Amino acid sequence: MSDLPESRRTAARRGSRARVVLWIVLALVLLLIFAVAWVGVRGFLAKRHLEQSVSLVSTLRTQIADADTAAAQKTAEQLEDHASSARSLTGDPIWGAAQYTPFFGTNLRAVRDVAVVVDDVATGAVRPVAGVVGDLNQDAFTPKDGRIDLQPLVDAQPAVARATRTLSKATGAADAIDTTATLSPVTTAVNQLRNALGTVSRQASTANKVVQLAPAMLGHDGDRSYVLLFQNNAELRAGGGIPGAVALLQVKDGAISLGNQAAGSSFGPYEKPVLPLSPDTEGLYGDITGRYMQDVNLTPRFDVSGALAREMWKQKFGQQVDGVLAIDPVTLGYILRATGPVQLPTGDTLTSDNAAKLLLSDVYAKYPDPAVQDVFFASAASAVFEKVSSGGFDTKKFITALTDGTKDNRLRLWSADKAEQKEISGTAVAGDLPTASAQTREFGVYLNDGTAAKMDYYLDKKVAVGSSVCRKDGRPTSVVEVTLKNTAPADAATSLPSYVTGGGQFGTEPGKIKTLVAVYAPANAIYLGASQDGKGAALQTAVDGEHPVAQLRTLLAPGESTTFRVAFLGEAKFARAGVQAESTPGVRQSKTAPLRFDCGEPVPVG
Repeated sequence: MSDLPESRRTAARRGSRARVVLWIVLALVLLLIFAVAWVGVRGFLAKRHLEQSVSLVSTLRTQIADADTAAAQKTAEQLEDHASSARSLTGDPIWGAAQYTPFFGTNLRAVRDVAVVVDDVATGAVRPVAGVVGDLNQDAFTPKDGRIDLQPLVDAQPAVARATRTLSKATGAADAIDTTATLSPVTTAVNQLRNALGTVSRQASTANKVVQLAPAMLGHDGDRSYVLLFQNNAELRAGGGIPGAVALLQVKDGAISLGNQAAGSSFGPYEKPVLPLSPDTEGLYGDITGRYMQDVNLTPRFDVSGALAREMWKQKFGQQVDGVLAIDPVTLGYILRATGPVQLPTGDTLTSDNAAKLLLSDVYAKYPDPAVQDVFFASAASAVFEKVSSGGFDTKKFITALTDGTKDNRLRLWSADKAEQKEISGTAVAGDLPTASAQTREFGVYLNDGTAAKMDYYLDKKVAVGSSVCRKDGRPTSVVEVTLKNTAPADAATSLPSYVTGGGQFGTEPGKIKTLVAVYAPANAIYLGASQDGKGAALQTAVDGEHPVAQLRTLLAPGESTTFRVAFLGEAKFARAGVQAESTPGVRQSKTAPLRFDCGEPVPVG
């Protein structure tokens, strides 16, 4: 038994416990300091790797665009290394524990989530695509001996499909990252990641559809045939222009050739629509939509136009085709940038600079006979087609031409195969009606000629759209503004050919332009009202399926213009989405402009 007094023994025990507690506290403090330092250092390193990844993505895009295959594959490997390092640095136990600390934990979790998403994209999207990009360079799609080698597309299908799935999953993961309490730099980084993934994911989805569909549609699995509509923008239809010339496009394992050609006017009129029309289509555009080939695209629904054109071709030639493709002279002009000028049997030279004017205006003065005009149109299309099918073009410029034509809504495609059409639907070539989503609310402005002539060469169109939330229930009010102007010369009635003005034969005074304008809103929107030049507008209100439609008729003399506005009420769940409008492509295409619409302004009524 100790000789120390009880009081001193108690004090000693207390001192020993205090020292133990002190060492424990000190150890915890040191551990905390170490953890903070560890997380800080690794976080700094992870940040550097993520920044390198972003830089490499930009480099990779440029290399792929330039078809620099070797460099692109090397960059892809570097991107994967950096992304993997960032994921590893943010995946250790200390970082994992730190994610649950107050305040900083939310930021650490967000950084970790970003690293995981970037690594998944590098591994599951960039790597597989980089592995096939060499076989999908631009030269691979240049016809050789009149045939495109489809095997590279077939071989790329699994890799592109995997990349698309990865990007779709990554987009969802990025959207799920919690940024409600993150620091501004972290929030900014997450938003940048979301925006980039959203854009790339949509592009990848389109590319995947092309890769999956193109081989079969180009005859890899059996011969295909398509009706080709040449749409004349000088006489507008909602889907583009009147189908002045029609041809058969035949495809056999990548080899494409033109078959029968006929004037659009040679189909019909049929006693009744060749296929049943919906009451909405017939109510808006009349039964002539199904009775004349030249009117199948009065409706903006290209799936309807395609089915009608296919049936008309069958009734005339007894041949059941696999689909329908539409193109216009403006797009031919784009393609001529890639092919260079072509010589026509008439002695005319068709170039990228004169294609639209020659095909949509000059031809009517130079060749007054409509039959000769039809031959001229057919020879122009054949000449450009032969140049393309022979491989006599700049591939990069050709791809750009098709891209520009698609962006302008000048290219349309419909497949009679339901599975293929399901994949085409929703793409830029489908000719679908406007949709609404969390990202975008779309509107449509569709023009149909009422002059029954070729005066739309002189019709200028401007479209603007804007939106504001003005109601307590959060539903957005959107306004679409359309301005049309007749730019024909003052003496158009006498200076232009009667074939262009119509000569007054169809009820429109020569020189004037009559137009039917239909404004479509997304499904489930509500029509609020319309005005024309600041006054109430006389118009037709209808629906096309679930889409509200406002349609009015304008009549403009040379130099005259008119502006009308149409207002719709949208759904609250899409109130924060951006707004845009597509419109019928004319001879000259202008971009949709933003429209400032404040809640204090009166909503158009009429």
